[in-house]
Amino acid sequence: MRLDAAQRRALLAHPAGWIATGFGSGLSPFAPGTAGSAAALLPWIALRELPWTAYLVIVAIAFAIGVWASTVAVSRLRIDDPGAVVWDEFVGQWIALLPLVVAPRGWPWILAGFALFRLFDVWKPWPVSWADRRIAGGLGVMVDDAIAGAYAAIALSLAACAGA
Repeated sequence: MRLDAAQRRALLAHPAGWIATGFGSGLSPFAPGTAGSAAALLPWIALRELPWTAYLVIVAIAFAIGVWASTVAVSRLRIDDPGAVVWDEFVGQWIALLPLVVAPRGWPWILAGFALFRLFDVWKPWPVSWADRRIAGGLGVMVDDAIAGAYAAIALSLAACAGA
């Protein structure tokens, strides 16, 4: 569901709205989740230079900020999981790419991590689907994508081990 002009104004009038929409990437008229995941790659390029422990701390902080920002967005829009809210894609994508922080690899692996995260985010295997249906509010917006990111990270790690 695309947001109308009044909804966009209500959302972006609060700093949480900018964060929740991935600094506007979630306002894409076409595939906002994919646009948010792609936009997440830009800060990830800098984040991947961190030690993996610092990376995990940043991702945990980003998750907590996402719960807050998503709660504000859900409240302002009165929509359970607005498509324009893509901070969950940022965090899920960063979780998916964790194996490439631990053991850096080239762009084909980054693209594989991107594709795997999108696959698990759209497919929603259990418990992603359970979290999507059962956990409400800002936490619910964030949790299912974090789980999808964990699935993608596991798949990416297995592929890296098989290909190494």
